[in-house]
Amino acid sequence: MDRRVNGIVTREIRFKETSKILTLYTDDYGRISVMARGAYNPKSTLIANTQIFSHNAYSLHKGRNFYYINQADVLDSFYTIREDIGRMMYGSYLLELINLSTAEEDRNEKLYFLLLKGLKVLSNTQEDFLKLIVSYELKYISFLGYRPALDRCMACGDKDLKVAGFSITRGGIVCSNCRKVEPHCEYMDIGVYRAMKLLLYTPLDEVFAIDISKDTMFNLHRIMIKYILDRIDRKQFNSLNILSSINKDGGV
Repeated sequence: MDRRVNGIVTREIRFKETSKILTLYTDDYGRISVMARGAYNPKSTLIANTQIFSHNAYSLHKGRNFYYINQADVLDSFYTIREDIGRMMYGSYLLELINLSTAEEDRNEKLYFLLLKGLKVLSNTQEDFLKLIVSYELKYISFLGYRPALDRCMACGDKDLKVAGFSITRGGIVCSNCRKVEPHCEYMDIGVYRAMKLLLYTPLDEVFAIDISKDTMFNLHRIMIKYILDRIDRKQFNSLNILSSINKDGGV
């Protein structure tokens, strides 16, 4: 029986001479593996539908190890993401987050629509990408079930506090007293705390109107990377390592 899904291509691997094995993140089935037979053939009708970042409507049938494409229609190629190296590497980071943190056929509709919205905003913006990325990180980790706790000290429960740190282990803020004894705690000043709250709850396409300093953004991004890696039990993000190397060489 054919299955109709909308999906985003998050990974592609060459298979033999002319085919691809795709990873799709879909609305109805979450992350799935798909065989695209003949996708490297210059005359293939699947060339556009198997490009990384592209959003497509698929008709699939399931085999023993893979889904197979019967038909596909492009909904959005997100071509502009591939035209700029900085935009492309941040886009690759969004895809890497999905690939590293989701299980096969574990549906999460919120993550699907977040990824779709993130790619749309990224493809259209000419502004500082980092504000979008940090807002995405906060929403993404929340939709995985690890929303940062920002209303009280996670160690002592005090609500009337001056924020002094973010506990990676506890997943929330800690006061100045508890920070002294709390392990795996990142320093957080009031500016980073306020930015975290704003970017968590502001829609992705509205974050550029928020006035946040670059230093604050870098510090918050650093905290979020550590928090996400801890929660998904990973060591690093290859896309961010590549982006860091490009920045050091003056490429972005």
